[in-house]
Amino acid sequence: MINKFYNKIDSLYLNLIIKKIRIKNKINSINNIKINNIATLDKAKKNEVTFFHSVKYLSLIPKIKASYIITNEKFSNFFNKKHKLLIVDNVLLSVAKLTSLFYPDALHDDFESNIMEDIQIKKFKKVKFGKNVVIGKNVKIGPNTKIGHNTIIEDNVEIGTKCSIGSNVIIKKSIIGNNVNILDGAVIGKKGFGFYPNKDKNIRYPHIGLVLIGDNVEIGCNNTIDRGSLSNTVIGNNTFLDNQVHIAHNVKIGKNSIITAQVGFAGSTTIGERVSIGGQAGISGHLKIGNNVQIGGGSGVIKNIPDNTKVMGYPAKDIRNFIKENKQS
Repeated sequence: MINKFYNKIDSLYLNLIIKKIRIKNKINSINNIKINNIATLDKAKKNEVTFFHSVKYLSLIPKIKASYIITNEKFSNFFNKKHKLLIVDNVLLSVAKLTSLFYPDALHDDFESNIMEDIQIKKFKKVKFGKNVVIGKNVKIGPNTKIGHNTIIEDNVEIGTKCSIGSNVIIKKSIIGNNVNILDGAVIGKKGFGFYPNKDKNIRYPHIGLVLIGDNVEIGCNNTIDRGSLSNTVIGNNTFLDNQVHIAHNVKIGKNSIITAQVGFAGSTTIGERVSIGGQAGISGHLKIGNNVQIGGGSGVIKNIPDNTKVMGYPAKDIRNFIKENKQS
């Protein structure tokens, strides 16, 4: 799904990859070996490269199908002899360099220059457009959808049927389901905030994922939803987002969830189904929030939350404990 939305190099020779990321170990018989892609631990296939950089992903090691794994020395003991490791000093920096090789245009987020002319836009006969709408190439829009004034739909976007896209909205690198409401000023599918300090400059991490929005979703005014880095950012069916919500790259929000105003999600956190989050709460990255969880407004979530839990405060804790600790005598 990712590749058709990006300009990708078909394959790279392993010896070029090794030279680019400067591995510390020796790999035998690397001549003429081609690598087809870089992907996450759970998605990488044979003849592809993946990476391991945190013990949070230990459970995925038995499922690895990739031919080579980028990691560092401190994690090498987690792997057995069948795993072919590429040992580096900085895993994520190496992944950024390799991703840039496979996807040379991924770092660019310039404005859309290949736009459709008015006569081409008229091919969307069952779509209603406001004034000054810009449509890129390879865009699909379902019937009975409305696009508001001054909205930009860039290349490689798919929008379902009976959707309402507000005014001053920007959408790129996204697949949007049916009966979705996106209110004014939302920005969906721009690159996320990923970089690595390196000596005198910061190195940007390419974001080659998408934003996937399910059916019957509402996205509030001035929401920002970043596309994924190597995986996708996902909003499940029937989930509603209030105004001014920020969702970082790779965040996955389950079905039937309610997110109120000014909530912020850091990257790569997974939110379960039927989750309710009060206004101005902050959710740290790489966490797992279970199903049927309620998070009080203004809370700061810095660790995983199990199913069927109510939490509040900073750091967020069981709501009964929070009330007891803050009860006036």
